[in-house]
Amino acid sequence: AGGGGGGPVGSAAEDGAPPAPQRVLFPPTFSVSEIKNKQRRHFMFLRWKQQQRKEKLAARKKRRKEREALGDEAPPKAIPKTIENQRVYDETTVDPNDEEVAFDEATDEFAPYFNRQTVPKILITTSDRPRGRTVRFCEQLSTVIPNSHVYYRRGLALKRIIPQCIARDFTDLIVINEDRKIPNGLVLSHLPDGPTAHFRMSSVRLRKEIKRKGKEPTEHVPEVILNNFTTRLGHSVGRMFASLFPHDPQFVGRQVATFHNQRDYIFFRFHRYIFKSEKKVGIQELGPRFTLKLRSLQKGTFDSKFGEYEWIHKRREMDTSRRKFHL
Repeated sequence: AGGGGGGPVGSAAEDGAPPAPQRVLFPPTFSVSEIKNKQRRHFMFLRWKQQQRKEKLAARKKRRKEREALGDEAPPKAIPKTIENQRVYDETTVDPNDEEVAFDEATDEFAPYFNRQTVPKILITTSDRPRGRTVRFCEQLSTVIPNSHVYYRRGLALKRIIPQCIARDFTDLIVINEDRKIPNGLVLSHLPDGPTAHFRMSSVRLRKEIKRKGKEPTEHVPEVILNNFTTRLGHSVGRMFASLFPHDPQFVGRQVATFHNQRDYIFFRFHRYIFKSEKKVGIQELGPRFTLKLRSLQKGTFDSKFGEYEWIHKRREMDTSRRKFHL
């Protein structure tokens, strides 16, 4: 009988070709959580993830072919969205040409250091009765920071230590706190007028715990790199770290101390570098390494009872958005 002619002429079954394998497609409103059976739910979730990966790979190959076909006329690559480049704007972000910021930094507590009127001299101490790991960390930290001295408190309160430090011309006091034999806090106080910063410390690695580490650091003055301290608060913290090191690094030592701020976590690394060629540089981590998270910034020297705080991290009020950063 004569057909109306709506279907395709010559199907795969008529040609004798094997039928194409059916592709598993999930409906757009598909939700794995609606499946009650746990094993079936896990199996379907894996298949759904596999399908997502295939679609993503196919789209990437398609874009690559289009770019190769267009050549120089291809549109620029899209910038991937990250938490950093989607950061909520902070009104305290520092403009390098801001005269008010320049005046404040010329008259703040760190001005004598940046005007080369003082030479850094650091006292490193611990909480009472430090354990072996904290003691070793302090000793290794003293090899990173030039002109630093390690003393143990022996029960002395910080309020009694600070006047003695000022009398002996120390410019900074570092206190390493510990909990269950693990260093977990750092107090950095700039002398004689403050400020005092309190950090939470984590991910501490001593030299022997670092893989493929270099030889012991030399006594050369290292270079200092400060990354991503962009707000007024970040500038204050960055200037505190900078004031720990002498002004003129000894480049012959090829050592560099890095304070890298990312999402308000400050990562410290200590490296030695070597120029392999004009374009290639090799680096070796020397250690120690650790991560800091600012908890508070206090005016003046350490005073836990009557101190005036410039900034305190309040999690419930401040951590309302993952894209909001303070440093």
